[in-house]
Amino acid sequence: MESLAATCAVLTGLAGLAYSLAFLGLVVAGLAPGPGVVISSLMLLLGGLLSSFVLFAVYERVRPAGPMLARWALALGLAGAVGAALHGGYDLANAVNPPASDPIALANLPSPIDPRGLLTFGVSGTAAFVVALLIRRGGTLPRGLGSLGMVAAILLILTYLGRLIVLTPTNPLVAGPAALVGLIVNPAWYVWLGLSLRRAHRSYL
Repeated sequence: MESLAATCAVLTGLAGLAYSLAFLGLVVAGLAPGPGVVISSLMLLLGGLLSSFVLFAVYERVRPAGPMLARWALALGLAGAVGAALHGGYDLANAVNPPASDPIALANLPSPIDPRGLLTFGVSGTAAFVVALLIRRGGTLPRGLGSLGMVAAILLILTYLGRLIVLTPTNPLVAGPAALVGLIVNPAWYVWLGLSLRRAHRSYL
């Protein structure tokens, strides 16, 4: 099953990259908002579901370095993954079958499912930071992976804070961290994580 989790990790990274390209390039930049919302919502939904499976494999690897922290990271990570999937599913449902009116969007209210990305970015970032800390503390996964995970975690949290405080997605304080984590750091983190899990699984066999 760890081999499957490794594949899911790589696919999560690719889904995250596709989400960022669609959202930042098509929606925020205004090149093709309609298709961009559909693609980004679908990728957010798939990424959340895929990452939820990866979390269990990572938990088994980092648990010896800190059982209580590992359980907390797993709980936070699952909350973030499910929240991201629900957020993507909500946006996808509205994009595929647009409602007659959307009072939440018209009033620029926070999403009732994932307000300003609290789960997708804030909670997931916190979970990633704890996992990265445990990776660096343990010895079953590369320490460099833990360092990259910490960078991804900080950028995710900054993205949430930017959306919470600044709000405007085109503002550099929001778009900068979002682009860096979505286009480079987070995909690289998940792909490296998947390759590391696969390598660890093969060495175990």
